[in-house]
Amino acid sequence: MSFEVIIPFLRPIKHLLEAETVSEIMVNPDSSVWIEENGHIQLLSGIRFDDGALQTGLEVIANRFGKKLDAGSPIMNLRLPDGSRMAAMIPPVVNPRPLMTIRKFTSRNFTLEDLIRVGMLSEDHAATLTNAVRTGENILIAGGTGTGKSTVLGVLADAIPKEERILLIEDTAELHIRKPHIVSTESQVDTHKSKVTFDDLLKAVLRHRPDRIIVGEVRGPEARTMLDAMNTGHRGTLATIHSSSAEEAVRRLASLAIRDSANLELSVAEADVRRCLDLVVYISRRQGKRQVEDVIRI
Repeated sequence: MSFEVIIPFLRPIKHLLEAETVSEIMVNPDSSVWIEENGHIQLLSGIRFDDGALQTGLEVIANRFGKKLDAGSPIMNLRLPDGSRMAAMIPPVVNPRPLMTIRKFTSRNFTLEDLIRVGMLSEDHAATLTNAVRTGENILIAGGTGTGKSTVLGVLADAIPKEERILLIEDTAELHIRKPHIVSTESQVDTHKSKVTFDDLLKAVLRHRPDRIIVGEVRGPEARTMLDAMNTGHRGTLATIHSSSAEEAVRRLASLAIRDSANLELSVAEADVRRCLDLVVYISRRQGKRQVEDVIRI
């Protein structure tokens, strides 16, 4: 894993960036540094940035990646060269100092066998889901933050036939799909570039002959466009969503689908969701252990 491009600006946490067992680094506005290592979160004492050094470093990093980070644009999300993700916020939206989180994709090369070995996926669930992906069923992967939704999606995508054209949509590119015919797109809503929303991207990729559509995370009006795509023959869609259960994922997707539709009732949208989806996968995280807890057929 290579972090050379940002290490000069984040020297106090250089050893954490290079540690293969550290999956997440969190620097809070009170200057405390926390990490997630082997599924457990812990506070690290003795690590400190000089006054103003973290904010200056983040502003330079943002500029290097074509982003803007200042008082007028105080929120930044970007993908690092190795696929890891950096998120930052600076005053005035946080105080007194910046907030920074780096999610290192230590699991980007996981295979199905790896997930079974670590207990994240049972053999029965693995067989059910890989067969569903192979045969073109629409699957929604649900769970809380940090439960491993992207990891599971990336592994399941291995079952997509290699000749199929995959169009991938994300807000910050992080998914690693190991297929030869893939087009990766990234929305532009928090940079100084032209604003391109998730929904804009989804509508655009439908014109580029996708065999499969993968949506990194459904969180807004793109839910309606995604349902319409599935309704009109785009099979084999994979997507993730934040929720607290498999059934809650269905309701949340329906509520997102009507967010900008004043004339569409929630009950109608939920029926539409149930008609479009084939499977919902729910991933939980308990005491640091991530596990596919539920797979329901809609």
